[in-house]
Amino acid sequence: MAKKYLFVHQNFPAQFVHVAEALARQGNEVVALAIKGRAVPGVRLVRYTVTPLERVSALEAARDLETKILRGSACAQAMEALKRDGFMPDVVVAHPGWGEALFCKDVWPAARLVIYAEFFYGTEDSDYGFDKELFQDTTAARARLRLKNSVHLHALSAADTIYSPTQWQRSKLPAEYRDKTQVMFDGIDTAAVKPDPLAMVKLVRKQLTLTRNDEVITFVNRNLEPYRGFHVFMRALPEIMARRPKAHCLIVGRDAVSYGSPPRAGGSWRDVMLTEVGHQLPTDRVHFLGGLPYRDYLRVLQVSACHVYLTYPFVLSWSCLEALSAGCTLVASDTGPVREVIDDGVDGLLTDFFDVQALVQRVVSALDGRQTLGGLGTAARQKIVSRYDLQTICLPGQMQIVTST
Repeated sequence: MAKKYLFVHQNFPAQFVHVAEALARQGNEVVALAIKGRAVPGVRLVRYTVTPLERVSALEAARDLETKILRGSACAQAMEALKRDGFMPDVVVAHPGWGEALFCKDVWPAARLVIYAEFFYGTEDSDYGFDKELFQDTTAARARLRLKNSVHLHALSAADTIYSPTQWQRSKLPAEYRDKTQVMFDGIDTAAVKPDPLAMVKLVRKQLTLTRNDEVITFVNRNLEPYRGFHVFMRALPEIMARRPKAHCLIVGRDAVSYGSPPRAGGSWRDVMLTEVGHQLPTDRVHFLGGLPYRDYLRVLQVSACHVYLTYPFVLSWSCLEALSAGCTLVASDTGPVREVIDDGVDGLLTDFFDVQALVQRVVSALDGRQTLGGLGTAARQKIVSRYDLQTICLPGQMQIVTST
């Protein structure tokens, strides 16, 4: 029997892309509420707007929560409009991070609420205070963090079902919510993200074509920033390039900020790091590619001889698992979320996040041992296929979570 599903995410489809489309294919009525977002086949996308406050709170600590209440209220108004039009969902699936899930149960108390618990902020073994170079631990900072979790606590308390993408992310939730939280990753399309011995990357302006036969070091962020170790990587790069005179480095990522803060002096983190180490880099062999279309990004992974992935103890990037699925030899940070998917020396190489010299040595060793270490990429792909494949593991798991009564 067909049901009605509502997905709530400010930038839909995001993590819900596959499950929302699959539910629509089954003949269910599927609606998505978003501020931005894009359409998905079979899903009716309803956009709503958030009107900025004319006056923000005089209490600085309250401003982030105030903004999230504002978003939650705008989302509730959009839900009320759907209700007036006769749409009554059986299930609401929501990401709570920006406040949109705050009032779902107030509009539809009988609907089953499924919360995607991506991250719960904490002060231990987490991003808070991890990077001492860029962070100062204060009571005010801890207070802001506590308030930042308010919308998550409301969502977890109201939820009928909770799921997190990894065991590490689940472990960050308050203990009282872990038992009712399932773990299911978003899924990697391993049929598309796979090794390709014929892949090539053409840098037209530099009249350069790189293939699997070349020594290519790759580094990918959505945005180049410290949360994903860009500053550490850049400090290691001059020595890596000096010790590997035939290597080329492909750096993918935009100049904005996804998670942390912009540089205090303005500009981008790329500007900051090029000011610090740019004079030591061979500009004819270090290539900043900016943001890329997905197919071009996959080719970067497919020509990689060594892929570097660094992250604070934070949300695990899709790019990490996609690099493993593409058969890359990964050198990655020895941080909690990464240890869940990489066994050091078995399907990747781990290194201390802050140890620049250790990173240099690991990358150089990976390039030196391309023949003997080639098995790391093979083992990495096998792990992704067996544990994180979209069609055989993750999508069926998501469907079970969302459709269970």
